Amino acid sequence: MSSLQGGGESETPSAPEVAGSVRSTSHACPNRDRPMSDVAVDQHAFLSDRGAAGLVTTGGSVDWLCVPRFDSPPVFGRLLDLDAGHFQIAPADGGLATSWRYRPMGLVLETTWETPGGTLVLCDALALGSHDRGHGLGQTSPGVLLRVARCVRGNVTVRVEYAPRPEFGLVHPRLSRRAGAIVAHGGATVLVLSTGLDMKLGAATATAEVHMTRGEELCFALALASAWEPPPSAWSAGKISRRLRATDRSWTSWSKLHQRYEGPHQALVHHSGMVLQGLTYRKSGALVAACTTSLPEGLGSARTWDYRFTWVRDASMTLQGLWIAACPEEAGRFFSFLATAASTQLDRGLDLQVMFGIEGSRDLSEHEVPHLAGWRGCGPVRVGNEAWGQRQIDVYGAILDAAYTLRHQLGELDVDTRTFLVAAVDAALRHWQDDDQGIWELRGPARPFLHSKLMCWVAVDRGLAMIHALQPGGERATLWTNAREDLRAAILERGWSDRAGSFTQFFGSDELDASVLMVAIVGFLPSDDVRVLATIDAVERQLSDERGLLYRYRGGDGLEGEEGSFLLCTFWLAQALAMTGQSTRARVVLDRAASYASGLGLFSEQVDTTTGELVGNFPQAFSHLGLIAAAHALAEAEQQEDASNPDPRLPQAIEHRNQ
Repeated sequence: MSSLQGGGESETPSAPEVAGSVRSTSHACPNRDRPMSDVAVDQHAFLSDRGAAGLVTTGGSVDWLCVPRFDSPPVFGRLLDLDAGHFQIAPADGGLATSWRYRPMGLVLETTWETPGGTLVLCDALALGSHDRGHGLGQTSPGVLLRVARCVRGNVTVRVEYAPRPEFGLVHPRLSRRAGAIVAHGGATVLVLSTGLDMKLGAATATAEVHMTRGEELCFALALASAWEPPPSAWSAGKISRRLRATDRSWTSWSKLHQRYEGPHQALVHHSGMVLQGLTYRKSGALVAACTTSLPEGLGSARTWDYRFTWVRDASMTLQGLWIAACPEEAGRFFSFLATAASTQLDRGLDLQVMFGIEGSRDLSEHEVPHLAGWRGCGPVRVGNEAWGQRQIDVYGAILDAAYTLRHQLGELDVDTRTFLVAAVDAALRHWQDDDQGIWELRGPARPFLHSKLMCWVAVDRGLAMIHALQPGGERATLWTNAREDLRAAILERGWSDRAGSFTQFFGSDELDASVLMVAIVGFLPSDDVRVLATIDAVERQLSDERGLLYRYRGGDGLEGEEGSFLLCTFWLAQALAMTGQSTRARVVLDRAASYASGLGLFSEQVDTTTGELVGNFPQAFSHLGLIAAAHALAEAEQQEDASNPDPRLPQAIEHRNQ
């Protein structure tokens, strides 16, 4: 390929208009008078090497990059503030991207611009190891961002703007040249951008404009290291191209092994499996809830949380999604991670911590980052999450339910995992009568949430179902059996409201909560029980917004600002309908919720009730899990219907006549 040289430009040019961006000024946010990102959430693509993560806009700008770990301070943070760093490659005339897609079976992004003079194709990826294949996906990832721009038709003038801002924009590094690279020094890190392009170095920003003709390429590789170590070596253009191709092959090799689901929304389910894999930290097997922090749960909302950690509940439930859509191999590693991270907590009679850092750290203390405006001016930006100290007793049920679902993949349990799971059942028995903050992590007073009690029942029920694998002893088994009946009686007596005609949010309440749909999903009652069916109808009737998506609940929750409708809850509704034999209704709800995937098949946590935009941290593991579980439930329901209503033209009907 040709080696391209470009002349320098001004340090702060106007950026090209971002294709598909949404601009909104109708919602009051506290930081509206400060520089802020205004690119819609669904106009971002997700990159991952199973350690680091990034977001790229339709305008060719890397506006979020946390490397080498999901929870690292971002190198580029324009997602949360215009001055927090970015790396943009796009046509200089600002032409709109005409095509934006992932290459088949992977997370290698391809953006295409058709300009009057020619066509530019930009490929982005976080590099995987050269020989990472199949189950070894990401195990030797170098933590390097790859960007290759190619002119495939005519002539295109391309603008490159590189503005690293480590540590949430606190560091404006000093840029210098060395052979084949631009080096950024500042703070605790050094960044090396491998490039053969002659860029103008300004105040912590490098820029260039270059005229490309058909067949020419621009290649970039960005690596990070400690400031107290030798900087990474520069990569040649040939090496960058080879590593991009190798990364594409690595994702393909993984996908071919793990795309076994067949049924409704098959392509989206397969893609969701890849997204969940991309949100899995390769070293520990921990799954992060999302790769971002502080994207608000509603336009104008101050509900801004850091999701770059692993919630025990979310990760346990997501493992079941991986079992359906992708890879069961992660099961053993994740349970080993939990047993290690939570080592001795349960033994000492403590609550199991509800969330951990991706390598098992426990102190996730929350603080604000006041110098950042927040996405669309909605702050505060937060790092850490105070929910780590909450009591949420539903986690025990999530763990045991995942272990039961994956029992065949787990095989014979090692001593540590078996001891941990037995202790989790015992903890559910010990705490089920306690109040807690619940699945939604409400920051108000603790309450006897029904979902929490229900999941304690699940913990005991699944423990009894795995009695031979867990080997708890006869005395414990008797204790578990009696406790399961006590739990069941309490839920039926105190969790049901005749006035509401439904199971309700907490014992003694008449308020509804979408989490009570789990009554239908976990098998607490038969699928045709009138109370199950009435609860599904009541939740859909009272918690739906005008688009037919579900809120988690209505009424005050002790938090400021409004939130949107919750995609996971809507997928739960579809799953509950399917599991109770209402497949026609289930398909309508599933299709409706699935339609809110971005153009690249990505979900956030919520949908803004006014605009219909995706809001909340992105991409959200829980939402992708919900899609997978609901689609799988519908596939099974429709198969059962087909089996019970055979087509008279099929061979089995002929055989029946011939008997």
